[in-house]
Amino acid sequence: MIEKIKEQISENVGNEVKIIYNGGRNKVEKFNAVITEMYNFVFVVQLTNDINEVKSFTYADVLMETIEIYYKNNNINKKIN
Repeated sequence: MIEKIKEQISENVGNEVKIIYNGGRNKVEKFNAVITEMYNFVFVVQLTNDINEVKSFTYADVLMETIEIYYKNNNINKKIN
């Protein structure tokens, strides 16, 4: 399952995505970002609203639905899962 997530993320490196982060205790963050780098266990995104802000997430975050990633494909938002 992690390999499928990695493959979907690698196909979207350089593309803008929408990320919804569930931090627990009713703390939900939504932001637009560009996937910039991938590593063995994490990937890095750069927020589009602030040039200097970068965040990293694990592929397990996607698997465990701590974060949801939506990318545009022909103007349709599709979820990476």
